[in-house]
Amino acid sequence: MPNIKSAIKRTKIIEKKTLQNNMIKSGFKTAVKKFENAIEAGDIASAETLFVDATKKIDQACSKGVIVKNTAARKKSNMAKKLNSAKA
Repeated sequence: MPNIKSAIKRTKIIEKKTLQNNMIKSGFKTAVKKFENAIEAGDIASAETLFVDATKKIDQACSKGVIVKNTAARKKSNMAKKLNSAKA
């Protein structure tokens, strides 16, 4: 445990930011899982709307710095491939 006042403040801020980052990360992972479950079930209509939601969540996580830009692009690309193959 830190003794210096500024270090105590930094640990509080880090804990708060960690919780926020985990919340954002959990949100986009949940959105991606819902999309993948819809694809597996063959429900293309709901998969399209879930694709939009998941893409939005991934972009938000990327803009907040929770995930890296290339990771976000890769995840969105893989989801788009799954959706297009399910449509065909």
